[in-house]
Amino acid sequence: MESISVFDMLKIGVGPSSSHTLGPWRSAEAFIKELKKNSYFDQTNKIQAHLYGSLALTGHGHGTDIAILLGLSGQDPITMPLERVQSIPEAIKSDQVLFLNNEKNVSFNYLEDLIFHYDKCLDGHANGMIFEVYDDKDNSIYSSTYYSIGGGFFICENEVKETIAKRMTHLPYPINIGKDLIKYCKDRSCNISEVVWENEKTWRSPELIREDLLQIWQVMKECVYRGCHTEGTLPGGLNVSRRAAKINKKLLGDTEYKNADQWIKAIREKEFGFSEIIKWIGCFAMAVNEENANFGRVVTAPTNGAAGVIPAVLMYYLCWCTKEIKDEDIIRFLMVAGEVGSLFKKGSTISAAMGGCQAEIGVSSAMAAAALTECLEGNSGQALMAAEIAMEHHLGLTCDPIGGLVQVPCIERNSMGAMKAITAAKIAVESDHTLAKVSLDEVIKTMWETAQDMHVKYKETSQGGLAANISISVPEC
Repeated sequence: MESISVFDMLKIGVGPSSSHTLGPWRSAEAFIKELKKNSYFDQTNKIQAHLYGSLALTGHGHGTDIAILLGLSGQDPITMPLERVQSIPEAIKSDQVLFLNNEKNVSFNYLEDLIFHYDKCLDGHANGMIFEVYDDKDNSIYSSTYYSIGGGFFICENEVKETIAKRMTHLPYPINIGKDLIKYCKDRSCNISEVVWENEKTWRSPELIREDLLQIWQVMKECVYRGCHTEGTLPGGLNVSRRAAKINKKLLGDTEYKNADQWIKAIREKEFGFSEIIKWIGCFAMAVNEENANFGRVVTAPTNGAAGVIPAVLMYYLCWCTKEIKDEDIIRFLMVAGEVGSLFKKGSTISAAMGGCQAEIGVSSAMAAAALTECLEGNSGQALMAAEIAMEHHLGLTCDPIGGLVQVPCIERNSMGAMKAITAAKIAVESDHTLAKVSLDEVIKTMWETAQDMHVKYKETSQGGLAANISISVPEC
């Protein structure tokens, strides 16, 4: 089975969707590399992108068109200025010219060359896309099929064997199921994060592991802070009002803070009752997903649509469960969360287009529950018990975004996922995990079976559930 790093599960990107924005974006970048590798880049005069299945059905609402254009233009979702996320696609539409990989101009007519196949789905995955290039005589000279498989992961049909080989890295502690993880922890008398740390050293130095994990936290923290200090209405046509900033102001007042650290310090120093802490948890989660819906920079955890759960639970721990904020605790939290997420990717799916929202909010809640449990000094068995509890109560959750937008019910679901994660952790640390009736491995298996039984209209198509009962026309890019 493939080897998955924590950094595969926690990726920095731009909203609103990991599978419909980040995955297609990275696929477009990879296609440029493929063109160069096969010596077709210089011959390219025109390019087309064909979107299929869920990518077509909810592509406009999820910003798939914007992501494709930015990826083909050579923009990096980690570093590009956010103010250019909209301006570059707008210029391409008006000029009918795309600056391919930031190197050469090619012809691109948005209405003719970005094609949404609403009634077709490719065999490999619900999120399929085909890129095709033409020479100066309008002859098709090369094409390639890509699949965005959830959480920003993608595969190229032309390079499947090569992609799989890259992911078959030998680790000192190979983990395919939860039982593997428990065994290593028992044999070494250690916790989950210590096992994960040893595996991560296969890919990165200890110094780089720390640096990169703290960078992930920095992006999460800044995202929460921005969301809690930005008012207005979200784009897309639903006219959803941003609520996190209003809740933040109600709880903390009108005092201005220079940065996220000062703001967090103020929260920690002020006494809040139980009801107010509950409001904060919801506020943290919604803040992230309001930023995500606004094409902000977030961390896929494990997806963009579920990006608010893990930051909200980590904020809860740092604000109310520890006397001192320590980098070591943040690193432990993120490593455990990433490892638990990888178990779901290996044994089930983290793609809503394949498994519904249980694959996104459900998985993120399980990841956060396990991570919080370890930080609360729970053992490895209790941590996986917490993950199981969190997922058990998300089983069957459908993905039915109204208008194809990652807003309703997605934003509020992050708050609910965070609360379930905290509840699951609190239950687990007070329990004897050896008496649990359901294991994490069994709930992952059940989740996959549920995903396979779920009707396709409930898998990120906006053709079922809430999306079918509330009519809205979503504007194009």
